Amino acid sequence: MPLLLSPVAAIYAGATARRMARPGWHAPIPVICCGAVTAGGAGKTTLAIDIGRRLAARGVNSHFLLRGYGGSVKGPIRVEPAKQGSEVVGDEALLLAALAPTWVSADRAEGARRAVEAGAAAIVMDDGLQNPTLDKTISLLTIDGSFGFGNGRVIPAGPLREKVAEAASRCVAAVLIGQDEHGALAMLPPGLPVLRAVSISGPEMAELAGKNVFAFCGIGNPRKFFATLRLGGAVVAGSEAFADHYPFDAGDMRTLLAQAESLGAIPVTTRKDWVRIPAEFQNQVRVVSVTLQWEDPAQLEALLDRAMTGEMAGA
Repeated sequence: MPLLLSPVAAIYAGATARRMARPGWHAPIPVICCGAVTAGGAGKTTLAIDIGRRLAARGVNSHFLLRGYGGSVKGPIRVEPAKQGSEVVGDEALLLAALAPTWVSADRAEGARRAVEAGAAAIVMDDGLQNPTLDKTISLLTIDGSFGFGNGRVIPAGPLREKVAEAASRCVAAVLIGQDEHGALAMLPPGLPVLRAVSISGPEMAELAGKNVFAFCGIGNPRKFFATLRLGGAVVAGSEAFADHYPFDAGDMRTLLAQAESLGAIPVTTRKDWVRIPAEFQNQVRVVSVTLQWEDPAQLEALLDRAMTGEMAGA
């Protein structure tokens, strides 16, 4: 099937290349893009949050910018978690807005303009590597080591939004999350720096170590979350995987909670999934957050130094 779909994939890749050739708006502040070449979860939001925290530690007033996948608004709009649910702005926007001002905008350039007008000193993009409307100061190619680049083919023949080499050519470094289980690094251009990190569970995991849990989630790579729970010491008595950004309803939650009860297990999910659970069920589900642990955090800090001084502007 991938071979049969190759002609359509070539058209898709060509359209992406033509779109990326268009000039974008050059913001007067640094723009840091956490991008990927694969469709679906690669860890972009987790990386964006990590960078946002590092910029905050430097005293930088950074704002997040994303399309708001799964939400109904096109923007530009500033996210207000108290007034907007995931059905409006998307689940990732709610996670980011808990840390810093966040803008949802299908037109990334217009969203960036709004952020600048609101006093942003830097913009951190969650996704957008294939969006040409806004120039990036630096772009990072996020890679999920447990998935890699799939079969290496472009949509619809595979999971890639464009060819790996073309995406990597616009990035100053790759960020490998987890072990390179599928030889993804061998597909990168020689000389592209690779920053390595692993996903680790947040402090909530301490209360679940040694206990039976029933894990469910609708993210790009559910088995990565289940593995994180096991590594944290939880006993995964059962699990249920849903499509990425799955909108849980009351019926889903009753079924999931009944499954957990039948196993004598604690229902557990990701924070990204928790914000999509109907409010009346949220207090019945434990949340385990995920953060990045870097092999050499100084590498990332050095890239942020250069981005904030504009040394890599236009890269």
